[in-house]
Amino acid sequence: MMKKILLLSDTHSFLDPRVLGYAEAVDEIWHAGDIGAFEVTDALEKIKPLKAVYGNIDNARIRSQFDEDLFFTVEGVRVFMTHIGGKPPRYAKGIVEKLQRLKPDIFICGHSHILKVAFDKKHNLLFMNPGAAGKHGFHKKQTMIRFEIEAGKAKNLVVIELGDKPRKNL
Repeated sequence: MMKKILLLSDTHSFLDPRVLGYAEAVDEIWHAGDIGAFEVTDALEKIKPLKAVYGNIDNARIRSQFDEDLFFTVEGVRVFMTHIGGKPPRYAKGIVEKLQRLKPDIFICGHSHILKVAFDKKHNLLFMNPGAAGKHGFHKKQTMIRFEIEAGKAKNLVVIELGDKPRKNL
């Protein structure tokens, strides 16, 4: 069986209405932290099943609802998701040890607001950071990733660029 995934991160309390349309077309939504407000996760959970981790800006209430790290298997693919992960080959403190112990097929993080997908040969995994779907931060474009998992493989990965982030009122 195939699963379609929408991966986003760094909403910082802002859920662009266009995200909801993309969410309708997938089987699961994954949020890699810096949620900001329950309104974001509540809206996403109304559409499709949600897997999420908390990020460094998330308050104690959000941290009580979501974990710092998630490790799960979907269609034979082992996934490790956390918010602050760095990027290959320079991962954040403690991440290499977790990668060696968990041996994920896909490692997902957010935090940097920089979209990056790369295969890490050293750890034999697909690294994914969806960039930032929110409007807070230095990024210029709001981005997400949609992909499919089937028969133990990630495939048909598409970068979704929502366009320039909304400008703040001056």
